[in-house]
Amino acid sequence: MSEYVLLRHRQIPNLNRLEVYQANGGFGAFRKVLTEMQPADVLNEVKTSGLRGRGGAGFPTGMKWSFLPNTLWPHYVVANGDESEPGTFKDREILENNPFQFLEGLMIASYAVQANLSFVYLRGEFWQIGKQLERCIATLERAGLLGENILGTGYSLRLVVHMGAGAYICGEETALLESIEGKLGQPRLRPPFPAVAGLYNRPTVINNVETLTNLPPILANGAGWYRSLGTEKSPGVKIFSLSGCVRRPGNYELPLGSTFRHLIEELGGGALEGRRLKAIMPAGASSSLLRVDDRVLDTPMDYESVAALGSQLGSASVIVLDDSVDLKWLLNKTVHFFKHESCGKCTPCREGTYWMSHLTERLVLPGKAQAGDAELLLAVARQMQGKCLCALGEFSTMAVTTAMQLFPEEFAER
Repeated sequence: MSEYVLLRHRQIPNLNRLEVYQANGGFGAFRKVLTEMQPADVLNEVKTSGLRGRGGAGFPTGMKWSFLPNTLWPHYVVANGDESEPGTFKDREILENNPFQFLEGLMIASYAVQANLSFVYLRGEFWQIGKQLERCIATLERAGLLGENILGTGYSLRLVVHMGAGAYICGEETALLESIEGKLGQPRLRPPFPAVAGLYNRPTVINNVETLTNLPPILANGAGWYRSLGTEKSPGVKIFSLSGCVRRPGNYELPLGSTFRHLIEELGGGALEGRRLKAIMPAGASSSLLRVDDRVLDTPMDYESVAALGSQLGSASVIVLDDSVDLKWLLNKTVHFFKHESCGKCTPCREGTYWMSHLTERLVLPGKAQAGDAELLLAVARQMQGKCLCALGEFSTMAVTTAMQLFPEEFAER
């Protein structure tokens, strides 16, 4: 992009220093919000912008905020920084290099729902980032941008960094809340939903790091400016984490609606020498596979278009597979990951991932496969779908069912 919205540190050196961030417009949006806007005005501006959650589900952010009842207090905001999806590394770049824009977004969200205590939840492996964020928060407190009676407006806000312990399941929002409360990281039964009974059984907003980082430019430039980027139903920019069998992997910030071809071939350099593209996983290990052809490559990367292909954009962690990748090996890797990370609370996920891992292992080990193993694997995956307590169990089946549907020739020999 000619001018970054989220990855501004690539154009502005030392943006992770408060004085540099403020010199480039930082906290102008937060000052505007506190001194010129009511909480309802902020909520309506975010609704009008069409900002959708960047953590995977793509749910409208402003609508999510509006679900909080004004009859139950206090309200909380939790930033989900548990970036554990294989193939996803966008939030890490923001947190390491543009932390103040993220924190400003969290502060704007907190004001919009009138939360006086908000949390940043980070995966356990991000302990260095956690220390850095605590230093940033202390700097903001000294600058009078956090704490009691901020800017003399009467609004008070405190931010707390909470470290997880490296469990993938804590990326699921209710398991994340359980973890903050000091409990075992397992999903809650819903309803009630976090908007009504979240952290400490009080109304809670949970937003992804990238989602919150979009808020300062939206409030500074207006919803109309933001809607001029992206598509009508998927406005704005998105960070695409490109990895796998591609020449130039990395994070690429693009308007939603850019094509897979633009990302993979023009920006990512295409397939490695002597190889051809075979499949794409658009949302990391948890996504359905897409068999590469011109139709797929020319599909806009937005929530509706990717869903129409039978997959999902999710967090936009695009893993590229070429013709050197054995899909039986791929399924064995992904299924073992989900088996290891399953919390074991619900039977379909606990037992289903266990049996799928045994079957995929037999498919990849020479001489171990038995007649009917591939068909049994598909049957186990389909029996799990729609029956698990949270999305982890469902995600563990996506690569299995789509790989066997799109590439039946690779499993027929077994």
